[in-house]
Amino acid sequence: MAEPATVPEAPVAPATPEAPGPAAQAAAPEQGEGGRCTQAQLRRFIKSRPYVPMHELRRRFELNGGPDDVSPVRIEDGMIWVGLPPREAGFIGELVRSGEIGMELCHDPVVRMVVGVFAMRPIAR
Repeated sequence: MAEPATVPEAPVAPATPEAPGPAAQAAAPEQGEGGRCTQAQLRRFIKSRPYVPMHELRRRFELNGGPDDVSPVRIEDGMIWVGLPPREAGFIGELVRSGEIGMELCHDPVVRMVVGVFAMRPIAR
């Protein structure tokens, strides 16, 4: 009887902060591709809850980044800082400017950093 042919396994690099493992590389979006949500998805998620902290938006939509990553967004009252990637932070800015959502700013220290958002109008069903 013939022995089955063996296929040599490709070496697998260990996952480190500098070099993520193959599964993380395959699942991660390309640089500059943006997040994994649309403005409509953000609006629907925010309006489905009384209050949504920024870390919950990051977790729900897998918007990974560093803990200090923030994006500037211009609104009528001036500049605010949103702890999301630039694309999604822009979505939040558009929703705030249109009156769809409100925001809670950081109180200690007093900066114009958004810590959470909430619906301003109920969802029309």
